[in-house]
Parts: sequence; C-alpha cells; structure tokens
Amino acid sequence: MTTILVFVEHKNGSPRRASLEALGAAAGTGLETVALVTGAGAAQAAAALGTHGAKRVIVVTGADTYSPDGTAADLAAAAQANAAKAFVAAASATGKDLLGRVAGLLDCAPFADCTGFKLEGGAFTVVRPIMAGKAIMTAQSDSPVLCATLRPNTFPVVTAGAPAAVSQTATKGGKVSVTAVAAKGDAKLDVKEAPVVVAGGRGLRDAAGFKVVEDLAAAFGNAAVGASRAVVDAGWRSHGEQVGQTGKTVAPQLYIAVGVSGAIQHLAGMRTSKVIVAVNKDAAAPIFKVADYGIVGDAFEVLPVLTEAVKKARASS
Repeated sequence: MTTILVFVEHKNGSPRRASLEALGAAAGTGLETVALVTGAGAAQAAAALGTHGAKRVIVVTGADTYSPDGTAADLAAAAQANAAKAFVAAASATGKDLLGRVAGLLDCAPFADCTGFKLEGGAFTVVRPIMAGKAIMTAQSDSPVLCATLRPNTFPVVTAGAPAAVSQTATKGGKVSVTAVAAKGDAKLDVKEAPVVVAGGRGLRDAAGFKVVEDLAAAFGNAAVGASRAVVDAGWRSHGEQVGQTGKTVAPQLYIAVGVSGAIQHLAGMRTSKVIVAVNKDAAAPIFKVADYGIVGDAFEVLPVLTEAVKKARASS
C-alpha cells in the first residue's frame, strides 16, 4: 500500500506539537501514515502516535544522539522500504536540517515551510509563502516522492485514533552526531510553537519596557514573548525571540504586536498568523495594514488593561 512517511520529533519521549500537526496533516491525505522516531526516548514517544493519526510507527534503535546525515539516511531508507509517496516533517530547526538531505537522497525537490498540504487526484499540492511572505505559491511536483516541511501552528492535531503497530529498525549511522546541547536555562515557550505570541518593538523604549509584554503573555498562560530585529540588535532581548526574515517564522492563532512599526523584515515572519492585533501610538504605522484589529495608543496604558481583561476572562472560563 502507498504510504506517507512522517518524521516525529520528541523531547524526552514526549512528541512535539509541531510534529503531531505534521502527522495530522499526513493522516488527512487518506494514505497509510507511517511515523518514524529516533533518539533516546523514541519507544516512549512511539506509544502515543497511534492516537494522533499514525497507522504504523518505526522506532530507530542505536541512535541515542542526533546525527543529521544518519537520520536522513534512516528516513530515506524507510521511505523507500515503505513505498512512501511523500515525506513530511515539521518546519523546525531539525526538520529544516533534514529536508534537503532527505530530498537529495531521494532525488526529489524539497518544499519548505508549507502552510497548505493535500492530496487530490493522486497528486500532492502544497502551498507556501514566497518572496518574504509577499506572495503565496501553490505548486505540485512530479518527483517520485514529495518532500516537505510544514509550518507549526498551521495544521490541526488529530486526537482520535487506535494504537499503531510499532516496529524497530537499526540506524544506518552517520559521520556527524550531536555530542552536547546547550539548552536554554528557562522553560519558556518557543515562539514557533506557542499558540499566542506577544511581540515587542522599539516602541517599548528600552529593555525594561518589555515588562508589560511579559505580563500580558503570562496572563494568557500559553503565550510566548517575541521581539523585532531592532530590539534584538539593541540587546534588549535574545535572538531566540526574534520574529522576522532573519529570525523565526511564526503562525500562532493570535499575534499581538506591541510597539512594532511593521517593517517588511518583521512582517515576513508573522503575516500568516491567524489573528493579528497591533498596538502602536503611530496611526500610520505599516503594521496596521496587516492587522485584523488595531489599537492606537500608548502601550504602557493599553497593555495593563488588556492584561487584566485576559486574567478576568480566564478566571471566569
């Protein structure tokens, strides 16, 4: 039977939401969905994938540390062994690292950061932003296997399903492997995966001004703090929070831009957000052209009011 292969990332045995979204998108094609997991904790992660759309799960053994070329070889081999018509992964740092490698091994064209993915008439159609998000491309490929990464927070997670059959295969190994990871010392949500992002710009005056942004993000309970390039360049926030063409591309359910003017570079990283709210003192700021809702006012007056409103709404729900 024709299949679709999905690479599932996990953290200590817990599948990442972005990978579960990719798994759900694959299951939506109607093809037999085969998930592949690797690394320490892979067996634990595999146990939960059946309820998220996987029909079969392949656990790669002997690969406790990530190897870019080794994992790509494992994925290419699995795609060929299972007659996969497509290979998909989340458009995460790891997914982006693997996409070109797997596509090269399978002699296919890669499609990165897709926001649309479907199978019609036996052919896959993908939708992805191009030209820094100023245009949307719809494309098909005549490659023997479609290779694509899917943008996080774009596809729903499947929550209904039966336990999947689990099998094991030994890794092919690679020349490169990760020997150490310098992880962040906090447990903050990553802007790429958070359903709500509250981003700040130079309109917040200085690093201390981000306190109002942090308070609003904390009030939501599931929000991440983002920042514009100007803010990161000024040293107010870390590069890991930067949203934009040279930072991270996000597509949350709700994006709140505070004191962000809306330069093209920033818009390229957030314009596919489901709902965009802009707060800016300048009524002519470009950010209002892409915003669904806009508030013209001082962020230090507006955000405390929004924060209290969010707290009350959560308390009553």
